[in-house]
Amino acid sequence: MANENVLEIKDITVDFDGFCALLRVNVNVRRHSIHFFIGPNGAGKTTLLDIICAKTAPTSGVCMFYPEGRKPVKLTGMKEYKIVGEGIGRKFQVPSVFVNLSVMDNMILSLKGNKGVLQSVFFRLSKEEEEQINEVLRTIDLLDKKDEKAGSLAHGQKQWLEIGMQLVQKPEIIMLDEPAAGMGKPETFKSGEILKKIKETCTILVVEHDMEFVKQISDKVTVLHEGKVLIEGTCDEVLADQTVQAVYLGRGGERNAED
Repeated sequence: MANENVLEIKDITVDFDGFCALLRVNVNVRRHSIHFFIGPNGAGKTTLLDIICAKTAPTSGVCMFYPEGRKPVKLTGMKEYKIVGEGIGRKFQVPSVFVNLSVMDNMILSLKGNKGVLQSVFFRLSKEEEEQINEVLRTIDLLDKKDEKAGSLAHGQKQWLEIGMQLVQKPEIIMLDEPAAGMGKPETFKSGEILKKIKETCTILVVEHDMEFVKQISDKVTVLHEGKVLIEGTCDEVLADQTVQAVYLGRGGERNAED
């Protein structure tokens, strides 16, 4: 029977010269789910994403990736670029699109990431590649903007474009660092609807502070506090937990937590 988990984080500890950023963290991520990591600032959320993509090496513990139809992959100790090649993508908080290139050229550049910018932009797409890009642009609702410069897009649209630039590489896991940051409520809601479509083809890990966004789309929520897993469950289970309310929501540390 195939492993229902796409990612298993086992006993991860990160000790920065005496400061324990993560302590014996265990998390299982289900395939085709939207899994949120929430918690106060300094809880270890971003460090955990850094561990998964090998930006940071753990002091102890291991991360295992279970790709579909392939052998399990031990991520711990791998090079960052190799992890990307295995099918794990990451989008950081600030969009890093090429503002002077069109939306389509940004997508081509991402698809042809092993070539230079000029080579990629002037590369002739196959019909299959063009269809693949158009399908992703349709998913992120930017198909009608494909000939516009990326710099002319609204903030939310730039975020969606960068997600699209990850998707065109066909990852099995995509990690998002505060994708709703800087968005108004309509853009945030639309972002959630886009992510719900995306999870049909890949698993999504999200670090987020906007609790309304978490309520809207989360399948599972892991609450981190002082480098440890405080609780894990559905959004309703997590929000109902008295410890979470005391150490996290009650301190007003999260945007929209009181809504």
